Amino acid sequence: MWTLRQWLAAVLGALGAGVVVGVATVLIPNPVFGRDIAPVWWNYPVWVVTSALMGLLAATYMQPSGDAAVAPVLEERTEQRTTRFGAVGGVLAWFAVGCPVCNKLALLAFGYSGAITWFAPMQPALAVAALALTGAALVMRLSGQVECPVPRAA
Repeated sequence: MWTLRQWLAAVLGALGAGVVVGVATVLIPNPVFGRDIAPVWWNYPVWVVTSALMGLLAATYMQPSGDAAVAPVLEERTEQRTTRFGAVGGVLAWFAVGCPVCNKLALLAFGYSGAITWFAPMQPALAVAALALTGAALVMRLSGQVECPVPRAA
């Protein structure tokens, strides 16, 4: 049901989210950021799937055409909830795939040994929560885009 414009937004949104998270967490090697602890095997699938979900979620905010009358209408509460779920899911994904001792917030909260002892074991749970929240936001957004054709009056 999506237009080319929406699919393009999905692809660009997924690539944008992937590059931002990948560069900041050094899943994409770069000279700007460093990583003290090597990524674990599940970091890459979580990063890719979350990026794809974020791109699809971003595309749901695009109007199918320039006509505002055909844009899906969601309740204000649902709109706010999906926005929050998507934002929190993106932040949790960043925490989940990042280096536990390179994260300044984790270091301030736990210290170096605490980040390894307490924060690193929490990262898989953060990844599951990120995927669940982003997926839930996408499902809620897409549920407002279901077409129900109405028969024409004679």
